[in-house]
Amino acid sequence: MAQAAFEEIVEDFEFLEDWEDRYRYVIEQGKAMDPLDDALKVPATKVDGCASQVWLHPQIDDGVFRFDGESDAMIVRGLIAVLRKLYNDMPVSAVLGVDARAELERLGLNDHLSAQRSNGLRAMIERIRAVAAAA
Repeated sequence: MAQAAFEEIVEDFEFLEDWEDRYRYVIEQGKAMDPLDDALKVPATKVDGCASQVWLHPQIDDGVFRFDGESDAMIVRGLIAVLRKLYNDMPVSAVLGVDARAELERLGLNDHLSAQRSNGLRAMIERIRAVAAAA
């Protein structure tokens, strides 16, 4: 089950008719995120499998999952923002129950990302799931 913040993205996407507008929306979501502190851009937070540079910094406080992230690519930074809306503030025990692929399919992203971007998105989801599984 998706977070309310993600449901807002789904609703917004319904109003945006063409993919250029939807890409712009995703990029704007990324621009709205606070930048990740440079001290957190270390090998341990770097996500392998992405064509661009990607860092995810997960935190679990009192059983609640959150993460921040950064990328040097604007669209990927936007995808991080979308994933944050999907997962942030969720009980860590619920993270593994999220079918991210199905949720993102509701946005149609799977059909409109390059193979490299899709692989990177998959790598980010795998990292999130691995952190939750280890908690």
